[in-house]
Amino acid sequence: MPDAAAESSAPLCVDDVLDVTIGQIAHGGHFIAHANGRTIFVRHAIAGELARIKITEVRSKIVRADAVEILDPSPDRVSPPCAFAGPQLCGGCDFQHISVGRQRALKQQVVADAFRRHARLVDIGIPVVPIAGDDDGLHWRTRVRWAIDRQGRAGFHAYRSSTVLPVDKCIIATAGQGVVPTTNYLGCQEVRSAEGSDGEVVVAATGTARSSGQRITQLVLGRSWQIGLASFWQAHRGAPETLVRAVLAAGDPRIGETWWDLYSGVGLFSAYLAAAVGPAGALVAVEGDSRSVRDARRNLRQETNIELVEGQVGNWLGSAHGSGHVDGIVLDPPRTGAGPAIVAQIAARKPRVVVYVACDPVALARDVEAFATNGYRFAGATGFDTFPMTHHVELVATLVPIDAADQIS
Repeated sequence: MPDAAAESSAPLCVDDVLDVTIGQIAHGGHFIAHANGRTIFVRHAIAGELARIKITEVRSKIVRADAVEILDPSPDRVSPPCAFAGPQLCGGCDFQHISVGRQRALKQQVVADAFRRHARLVDIGIPVVPIAGDDDGLHWRTRVRWAIDRQGRAGFHAYRSSTVLPVDKCIIATAGQGVVPTTNYLGCQEVRSAEGSDGEVVVAATGTARSSGQRITQLVLGRSWQIGLASFWQAHRGAPETLVRAVLAAGDPRIGETWWDLYSGVGLFSAYLAAAVGPAGALVAVEGDSRSVRDARRNLRQETNIELVEGQVGNWLGSAHGSGHVDGIVLDPPRTGAGPAIVAQIAARKPRVVVYVACDPVALARDVEAFATNGYRFAGATGFDTFPMTHHVELVATLVPIDAADQIS
């Protein structure tokens, strides 16, 4: 039976309250509903529910709303474990009201929809699997960025707002840093905290000499890493090992090969790729962020078969240095993806395999389509639930030359 709201043509306004049936999930952690001739992106709901929603934003091309009352709940609805999760509260977690198993199923649906829409690939069956040992989706985040309010108190921004919500703890953060920093940070805009594999917790205001020099020890597959507080590092405590294993399995680096690690960050993948190709092989790591390159030089200084390049990936690929022979490439671009120009430059080098690490399924799917126009086909992927309680997902995909598609199975 259609909703009464869906039958009306009255314009929607902020603070309008409507009863709607919640439809499928959309990319970004929202669910789709329809009312008054408009498509509405709803938070705090689950597909199939009958919900009372409150309009929070109306624009010419988009309407947003919060589910403020659930009239007919999904069997996958749970009580949010965090008191700060919900409408008008902390914007960090999208899915605390959904069972962990259903969260992963929804992410898998978003990935499939992205590939169907943007890569013209259907029924490809990309799973989204948990990080080993992560059963409840809590206490996994090793790095937290705390916003600071006008009184100098640490907290988190409300969803799509500059308002800082004071909180007393974060339950997706690792136990050692889950309690909000109690120091008064009046005059600071942000505080970062991090917990290392050894349990040491560092808390520092950004932009200070102390924060720029602070490092955390992380252990990955028996190797110790010293990572600066401002450098990128996978947030989930189990993600670095999981992703390294996935990259090695997907690319199958071999003794004596030459590999490139593009957007290499602090060199996480570079270290293990270099070990796999051995002294007779070579690894070139290219990264544009100077802080990450400094960390890479510190952590990889003993490796004799790694060349670290500080520079933009596109510029390097367009230079003589980026035109040589390469057997395999790891591509780990920012959230926006690599883009058609860089995809074309990579394909022109004719590596036997490209392993693409992505944190956005739409950007990945668009680049997969770009690879297809440049002679490379999608050969499979796995999604990893590296951000439980949120809509985010990490993917490791494999691309191979169309004329040699049987090289990687």
